[in-house]
Amino acid sequence: MSGTRTRRRRTGPALLLAAGLALTSGLAACGQAAEVREPGAQVARDGRGIGLLLPDNTNRFDTFDRPLIEKRIAELCAECDVEFASAQHDVATQQQQVDAMITKGVRVLILDAVDSRSLRSSVDRAREAGIEVVAYDRLVEGPISAYVSFDGARVGRLQGEALLRALGDEARGGQIVMMNGAATDPNSAWFKEGALSALEGRVRIGKAYDTAEWRPVNAHINMSGAIAALGAGSIDGVYSANDGLAAGVISALKSAKIRPLPPVTGQDAELAGIQRIVAGEQYMTVYKPFRLEAYAAAEMAVALVRGQRPDGVATSRVDSPTTKDIPSVLLTPVSVTAGNIEETVVKDGMYTIDQICTPKFAADCRRAGLTP
Repeated sequence: MSGTRTRRRRTGPALLLAAGLALTSGLAACGQAAEVREPGAQVARDGRGIGLLLPDNTNRFDTFDRPLIEKRIAELCAECDVEFASAQHDVATQQQQVDAMITKGVRVLILDAVDSRSLRSSVDRAREAGIEVVAYDRLVEGPISAYVSFDGARVGRLQGEALLRALGDEARGGQIVMMNGAATDPNSAWFKEGALSALEGRVRIGKAYDTAEWRPVNAHINMSGAIAALGAGSIDGVYSANDGLAAGVISALKSAKIRPLPPVTGQDAELAGIQRIVAGEQYMTVYKPFRLEAYAAAEMAVALVRGQRPDGVATSRVDSPTTKDIPSVLLTPVSVTAGNIEETVVKDGMYTIDQICTPKFAADCRRAGLTP
């Protein structure tokens, strides 16, 4: 990541889980569930409030991150109140939500910033109000107390290496398009850096785009432009930074009647992305076990609520453009192709085979060996 330096302690998911168990016993959680409040409810000013601000309400955040974070906080801190808000991918909305959390008197804020730079002043205001900020998934600028994410360089390398494997001998002399994420997201630069470490010198990059707001419609527009500029028959593969962008890329390839579809990468293991992989439209995705990420954020937040430092959960230290030596957890992502869906996202309980293999994909699932 541009402007980011990481110093990792050699600690894996098993030690992260052990740290979480130690924190659980240290906090003496009881069986009563923590209260989860929707926006508008007043949080008691007793130092127990935890705010959770996510950038949007996509399937990932609604289905995995939010409920997992709330569940873990409830397990660790029965007396903690949790208040949630989604920014609907709007910077101004999220800035207002931070201000609302300050007014309500939360003690800790778990923040997945829509725009890491634009939220810096909001993080400054939160810190001035005595609120500890845990940066979630994106390394927001400003005086944060902890950071939880996946190793973005590793994500990009997995994508780049998978694309080269898919291209095989065609990589030499071949040409790809790079569909990166939003320029305002530091994770995009991190993914790109990792991808280029695998791709540069191995395949020609005909066009590269930073996709505004990570929107699939913008990826479709960019890909249509690449097809027009390079020619429909001269695109051998597409590096797509996530599954949403892959959807836009593939729709543009189909609209241009390109057959067969070139290999396209992805990230986040969205259900639609997994189904496209089964159907042979998308080559791979990167699975990020969200439970580990969500639990680490919850454990750090509860430690901070208790007046403790998050170092017992942290596995590394990270420098942001504005803050040095941030206690951090950087988790390991997993590459998923048609050949290991059952051993990854199904085995971990992210999706069932029935969820993946709807009637539309039944024949594709049989070919892939996915059967109930």
